[in-house]
Amino acid sequence: MTLRVMLVVPEGQVWAGNADRVIAKTLDGDIGVLTGHTPVLGILAPGSVVRILPEGTATSGWVQAAVGGGFLSVADDQVSILAREAVLGADVDKPAARAGLDEARGAGADQEDQASYYAAQLRAAGEEA
Repeated sequence: MTLRVMLVVPEGQVWAGNADRVIAKTLDGDIGVLTGHTPVLGILAPGSVVRILPEGTATSGWVQAAVGGGFLSVADDQVSILAREAVLGADVDKPAARAGLDEARGAGADQEDQASYYAAQLRAAGEEA
């Protein structure tokens, strides 16, 4: 049995498919989801990385996505990740993310969430933030 995972933003679907496991960071801490997980609803930590291991891939085949806050719902082997904004690590424009991070950090505390989202984009793409 596998998990059915959907990662969506207001503009549409970012990733969907079957997965062996999902790891996300919520405001209550990290959560790992396998088949048979009890139902849960969590608030995603802003500027975190969601990791999805697609069904049948080796543990080196993780899909990583930066999320800018939102919700995670688990019920009946269905995982719904509803994010305000999200980008897959493979789709990150690294120079633009780095420039956005530098600009947001220079803007002060009112841009803290945006800075953490840019940092998450870099981490999802395998870069140091």
